[in-house]
Amino acid sequence: MAAFDVAIQWLQEQPVVVLNDIARGRRVRIARHGACVLGIEALASGRCVALADGHRDAAELDARPGSRFALLAPFANRIADARYRFGGVDHDLAPGVAGAARASRHGFVRDAAFAIVTLGADAQSASVQLATSIAPQPGYPFTLDLAVRYTLAADGLTLETALRNVGAGAAPAFVGWHPYFRVGDTPLASWELTIPADTVIDTDADFIPLPGGAAYLPLAQAPELDFRRPRPIGTLALNHTYAGLRPDADGRVRSRLRDPASGIGIAVWQERGVLLAYTGDTLERDPRRSLALEPMESLPDAFNRPDCADAVTLEPGAARTFRCGVEIDLP
Repeated sequence: MAAFDVAIQWLQEQPVVVLNDIARGRRVRIARHGACVLGIEALASGRCVALADGHRDAAELDARPGSRFALLAPFANRIADARYRFGGVDHDLAPGVAGAARASRHGFVRDAAFAIVTLGADAQSASVQLATSIAPQPGYPFTLDLAVRYTLAADGLTLETALRNVGAGAAPAFVGWHPYFRVGDTPLASWELTIPADTVIDTDADFIPLPGGAAYLPLAQAPELDFRRPRPIGTLALNHTYAGLRPDADGRVRSRLRDPASGIGIAVWQERGVLLAYTGDTLERDPRRSLALEPMESLPDAFNRPDCADAVTLEPGAARTFRCGVEIDLP
């Protein structure tokens, strides 16, 4: 019997790719709609546990409340007032819109119908590659190709996203991932969180980072947000971006979440960028029932920040890859 396999199932009319780790009893379900993860299941002490708090049905997948497990491209999180300046030109992502409705966040691919490019499984892993294009649109006159490969292997799930600029000029572009995790049936307040960061990003009331160096707040000056050592989340309402991430010896930065009661834990890893932690206090469904740990290539509002310009500028013909994932630690 093969150690891994891959299959296609259906969620009503939505095709779903299923990656199976047969030997370890782990399964990942990925929708073609938005290329978002719907579920991550694993065996722990002989029972199946759901580690992902994804969209539960086709209606949620279409409406995408909370952007659960969304791919974020060509920008992650917020752009202030839906406006930015790039290459000396001002852009408006919400022309003709006024007031609070001008909010722009999480990019343009959450509703994209990704094409399934390849499916594969062997003794070491199961994987799927999906792809879509980002066409010119109001406020974003650039053309990109986006591909994502999900790979389920012995150490967990890896995402590898590749953005390619197929337009005639430079484009602002970067990616992120918006997963929500559960590690037990106990309250989120009791779960232990570890984030190996030097700074937390200081923001205004709309969660837009402060200008320049004022955005980078040393954690020694914000002890209530300091998770460099594992500790319970408690009653904190987190919606904070962490920077200055410190990698382990293998080059992966690991932010860890663990339930002391069940012994179940996960580690969200990335090779660079920043991490946003969100306790889901404003979710429409099940607030504070899961924790979002969001690896991103760059800061919220990066299109408007000179200190992020090098990280988000993609020259014509150039491509950039971002790798992240989740490791599973079960009792």
